[in-house]
Amino acid sequence: MAFLTQYDSPLGVLHLASDGKAVIGLWIEGQKYFAATLDGDTQARADIPVFQQAAVWLDAYFAGKALPELPALAPQGSPFRQAVWKLLLEIPYGQTTTYGKLARRLRESGIAASAQAVGGAVGHNPISILIPCHRVVGTGGSLTGYAGGVEKKRFLLELEGVDMTGLHVPKKGTAL
Repeated sequence: MAFLTQYDSPLGVLHLASDGKAVIGLWIEGQKYFAATLDGDTQARADIPVFQQAAVWLDAYFAGKALPELPALAPQGSPFRQAVWKLLLEIPYGQTTTYGKLARRLRESGIAASAQAVGGAVGHNPISILIPCHRVVGTGGSLTGYAGGVEKKRFLLELEGVDMTGLHVPKKGTAL
């Protein structure tokens, strides 16, 4: 059984899911792969403690205040995706990295990885914002690959104070 609640944010409604102990999903309304990791019964229930912890974190994040400790997170995915999502949690607030750099770090730790495979795992991150997949950009600063939409990725990076000077949205049909 998964429990569900909603959070009103500057990006619109965020949908959160929990197993009762940890956050297992956070999706922006209408994003790609919305609720893809949920299966079985769900119940709307806002009184789960981890939802309250997530709301406190999100309130601070969107207000630009010091962030409290993350709530417990339990994303569901393959071992490769888990390894990528763990690396995402290491990207500091207000900074970005590339898919290629993440792939290199995985290879250095003995995990076969390409930038494209990392991109697939980043795109399937079931806990947006809390696991900061928006901090990953393409080579040369391309703002690509955000399941919630590039404009939302830009909003989150600007909120974090990322220097947007070298970052750009590639034109449709442009190879990365």
